[in-house]
Amino acid sequence: MLIQLAVMGLLVALIPLTLTWVSNDADKYRKLVWITLFLTFDLIMFGAFTRLTDSGLGCPDWPGCYGHSNPLLAHEHISAAQEAMPTGPVTVAKAWIEMIHRYLAMAVGVLIITLMVIAWRRWIKSGRTELKFRPWFPTLLFLFVCLQGAFGAWTVTMKLQPVIVTIHLLLGLTLLAMLTWLGARQNVHAPVSSPGRALALPALLGLLLLTVQVALGGWVSTNYAALACNDFPLCHGALIPQMDFDNGFTLWRHLGKTADGEYLPFPALTAIHWVHRTFAFVVVAYIAWLAHKALSDGGLRKTGRGLLIVIALQLVTGLATIYLNWPLAIAVVHNGGAALLLLLLVMLNYKTRHAPAVEAVRVVPAPF
Repeated sequence: MLIQLAVMGLLVALIPLTLTWVSNDADKYRKLVWITLFLTFDLIMFGAFTRLTDSGLGCPDWPGCYGHSNPLLAHEHISAAQEAMPTGPVTVAKAWIEMIHRYLAMAVGVLIITLMVIAWRRWIKSGRTELKFRPWFPTLLFLFVCLQGAFGAWTVTMKLQPVIVTIHLLLGLTLLAMLTWLGARQNVHAPVSSPGRALALPALLGLLLLTVQVALGGWVSTNYAALACNDFPLCHGALIPQMDFDNGFTLWRHLGKTADGEYLPFPALTAIHWVHRTFAFVVVAYIAWLAHKALSDGGLRKTGRGLLIVIALQLVTGLATIYLNWPLAIAVVHNGGAALLLLLLVMLNYKTRHAPAVEAVRVVPAPF
């Protein structure tokens, strides 16, 4: 089974590897970095789809499906589980969703290993002079993707325990951020002025605020609290509704249960939703201000414009999940918007620190 899974991961990875190899791009390493980043973004989107369709236990073992490499071979076991519990987490469709997510994750792992091998090879071959191929960051990426794989396994074996699933989501977004930083190192950037470079600290604060908000959003999703407040701007008709913060934000507990093993009370879900919703106003306001400041600098204008567009999209999709009763497509887009915001903020942080500075124009006094 393990060999068959490895072959499946290699076959999926061969598609982007082949596209990179046959491309006319002279810098194939750079192209492979950005293709890996794109597939990691796709993996995060598909992971959200897996979670939101309740397919995380579509195959209740790991890394295979009932000891097999694909749901076709495990069809008998899946059918038996579905017959025993028709409304349960195991169905043929959910099994395929879960395994496709795993195949894509393995392919991303193969691509990151390829990046690491190429970096080490080119670094050694150049006599450790080509700074572009410094292998330490790709090696860190490889170690990080192994950690992410471990949390993927624990997500299944620990039966979707909310804290494990949330950490798995955060690690996936951290992997995307690291690939964005690596991709930014391969690009040539427009010069940034001194006022633009002064945004380095505000950009870092924006990234930290977004990280907190993403963690809160992950906690909402993993606890299935997206519809705990189905009105807006109030929640259950009140500005501050009845809430249970103690049980809502107890981290180490089973899905839908308190730390004592009782069913999670609804006020706990309300607290989870309300905190994410309320903090969103802080994040939206700050990122909108930061994007506005970035627009005034030629080297940051494109990133600032992207931040404004995506933060507006996040606000719209967040409200739509409430007013439209949490439609699946919009919920997945909302998750993707969070990933795009992270990507853009990482790029802004890179540019404010490492993009070339605008050269000062020397004024020569006119002769009298």
